[in-house]
Amino acid sequence: MSHPPSKPVAYFCLGLSMTMVGCYVALTKPLVAAIPVFLLAWLRFGIAAVAMAPWLRKTGVEVPMTRQTRGLLFLESFFGNFLFTLCMITGVSLTSAVSAGVIMAAIPAAVAVFSWIFLKEKANARTWWAIALAVAGIALLALTPGHPGAHGTEADGNSLSTEGSRSLIGHLLLVAAVLCEASYAVIGKKLTAALPPKRITAIINLWGLALSTPMGIYMALQFDFAAVASGMWWLLLLYALAASMWTVWLWMTGLRTVPASQSGIFTVLLPVSAALTGVLLLGESLQPLQLLALGIALASVLVATVPLPGRAASVPAAK
Repeated sequence: MSHPPSKPVAYFCLGLSMTMVGCYVALTKPLVAAIPVFLLAWLRFGIAAVAMAPWLRKTGVEVPMTRQTRGLLFLESFFGNFLFTLCMITGVSLTSAVSAGVIMAAIPAAVAVFSWIFLKEKANARTWWAIALAVAGIALLALTPGHPGAHGTEADGNSLSTEGSRSLIGHLLLVAAVLCEASYAVIGKKLTAALPPKRITAIINLWGLALSTPMGIYMALQFDFAAVASGMWWLLLLYALAASMWTVWLWMTGLRTVPASQSGIFTVLLPVSAALTGVLLLGESLQPLQLLALGIALASVLVATVPLPGRAASVPAAK
């Protein structure tokens, strides 16, 4: 295995990874409007599998994989690739990129809890304050109307009720995506000690392809591919390479040098980039309540990851 990167390079990899994740979280909204969720996931993994075929080759210095490593690779793909993709793109389709950005800000608190449970890392009062802030941000988001400026009447009460139910389901799916991403962060730290980043990235993508193939083929046989605009195919290619290849490799590379307890600070770039992408590219607007919710959720990241003056950071954080 090659030498781990220097700390500045590792920090750059982690920051760029989270920025790209936030962008593609937002950009899946137009994609899922054009392509069914299971078909979109299958195409994503398939495109990335072709692009990463050379990464599957075993390096000369790599030790044989143990049964535990193979199991971790499957779980990494199942939670971090397969379930995260389905929950995230479906959740974004039912709500907004801005809402996704706010909810994704809970990832550091979720990883703090998972690290405490599964990695036996110490959690202190700051961790629980961070969790409380993240939950408060999500709860405040739930009070934000689904459509800015919408006013309910008796005539459209049923449609508003339906829209509210869709938003609630979308928010719950995004929370599930947060838990999947937390699992991904905890398992990923273990895998980087056994395999090089490129091999991890390629193998977990293949598992994602295998898991999504049955429903992907079923949806493909019924789908009218000619009805999809050419621009969507270019966006799909960018999404597949970013989600399955670039962001995973960048994150695994950074984790080789940076402890999991320090990596959480970079997740601040995920909700920020998701919200900004929604506003700048998708025409969404930031309502005052959403802006406040985003601020509270991001405050949870700072509470969980920024050390107090004169004290070492001891709070486990997140991807």
